[in-house]
Amino acid sequence: DGEKQDFLRWFQTVTDAICWLFGGHIQLAACVLQNDHFLQLLITDDVETAITMMSVLHNILRVNSSVLLQVNEETLHSVLDELVYKLSSTTNPVIGNAATKLLLLATKFCKQLVKLLGARYKGLKGLLRKQWTGKGFDRDLNQLLDLLYLEQSSGKGEMQRQHQAACIIQAVWRGFQTRKRLKKLPQAVTTLQRSFRAKREQELQHLKKQKEDEALTLQMQLQRQRAMRLFHERQLAILEIIHASQVDKYMEEMEGKSALTIQRFWRGYRARRNFHQQRQSLKEYKAAVIIQRAACKFLEKRRRRRRLSPWKDPKGLTDEQRLALQQKVDDYIKLHPASQMSEEMSKELHLQAQEKLAQFLLRSSLDQRAAQRREALLAQVNTDVELLMS
Repeated sequence: DGEKQDFLRWFQTVTDAICWLFGGHIQLAACVLQNDHFLQLLITDDVETAITMMSVLHNILRVNSSVLLQVNEETLHSVLDELVYKLSSTTNPVIGNAATKLLLLATKFCKQLVKLLGARYKGLKGLLRKQWTGKGFDRDLNQLLDLLYLEQSSGKGEMQRQHQAACIIQAVWRGFQTRKRLKKLPQAVTTLQRSFRAKREQELQHLKKQKEDEALTLQMQLQRQRAMRLFHERQLAILEIIHASQVDKYMEEMEGKSALTIQRFWRGYRARRNFHQQRQSLKEYKAAVIIQRAACKFLEKRRRRRRLSPWKDPKGLTDEQRLALQQKVDDYIKLHPASQMSEEMSKELHLQAQEKLAQFLLRSSLDQRAAQRREALLAQVNTDVELLMS
């Protein structure tokens, strides 16, 4: 026990020296608060050590009231978690009083911590009211509870204000939408009436056209029946005029004429049907001929352009390039000396070249004649197709 008392006395002396040191140098307060050893000593279960470290924290807050906002978020949460843990896990009034004073001092100087305590520790108000009321520090406890309840009421007031603002915005938006629909209602009614009248007019036109078609069909049937009746009447009148011995001959002539008429109409109908069936193939053939003609003209123009392409002078060489090229040529000649060719070999090589040139000229003339024949045949086919189409 004596050694522990000496240790605690020396520990108190060290902490007092630290408090005196950062009392003259405010910037050291944040360094002390962020030190790992300080946090380890703060979370200890020893009562005397915990009270001493909370007194150091109290001095830090008195020297620099905004120090909790200067440290990182992890350190701030660690300190607040330990203070709330001491309030919830112990019944020692000394530790409870020290932790309550620290929370009250922190919330007085840093209003942001009130919101953090209310949001991070939901049951803190109930814990303080039930566990620490009547323990000898009710004044500080009531001040801390008043700050927490005031923040809660202001939060509720802010939420209520936002709810009222949202209701007002919704009401204004619904009113705007309603007025917009009412403004567009006459236009929509006019459009609906116009479309209904157009639809009804279209139906009336369709019924009128249908009735006209039916009347025309009936009229054509009546005209056909009248023509048939007149034809039969004329036939009967002619038969009455003709002698009885000539009736059979007349009937045979009429049957022959009728057969010829039927055959003529049938052949015309069949020819028109075949022509309509072949019309698409004729169009495709004519289109192919036109495409081929255009392609041939394009190829001929390109051949002429390639054949008559202007001469382009070669790009000149610089003196350095000319010297380097001449050096390469000299080196190649030294490495590969030319073989001597006799006069007979030169003549034979010349004759072979002349023979190949003559063959090439003959083949080119034959190709030109074949091309001319193809063009003439193509023109003839094109003329025949145009005559068929017309």
